[in-house]
Amino acid sequence: MGFFADFKKFISRGNVIDMAVGVVVGGAFSKIVTTFVSSIITPCISMLTGGGKVAGQVILKEAVPATETAAEIPAIILDYGALIQAIIDFIIIAFCIFIVVRVITKMREKAESLKKKEEEQKPAAPPEPSAEEKLLTEIRDLLKENKQ
Repeated sequence: MGFFADFKKFISRGNVIDMAVGVVVGGAFSKIVTTFVSSIITPCISMLTGGGKVAGQVILKEAVPATETAAEIPAIILDYGALIQAIIDFIIIAFCIFIVVRVITKMREKAESLKKKEEEQKPAAPPEPSAEEKLLTEIRDLLKENKQ
């Protein structure tokens, strides 16, 4: 098989397609969570901290304006707000994925236990007749035929 045939075989597997769908849905969900955090969670945290901006910038070094002899030196800024938002996003996404996986696991366990109960409730197949019983059955059938 050639390279493209191998690739076609790989891409057409069900688990690869499921993974691709999961990545797309995860990306969309990530946008929802990011918007939720930046629009709702971050303002609530700002209110709790006295109205100050939690997600913001901290200037480590002020900018130095340009002079006749030197060029402007830009400010050195540490933006910790983006990190805080990313951590909150991660926690929310991880929690949601945990909930989904937990629900799916519980559903599988329940389905497996129901399947086991159904198998236990099925009546056992009658045992196969022994060789003696088969022979006696044949003798009985022959005697019935001779009587007729």
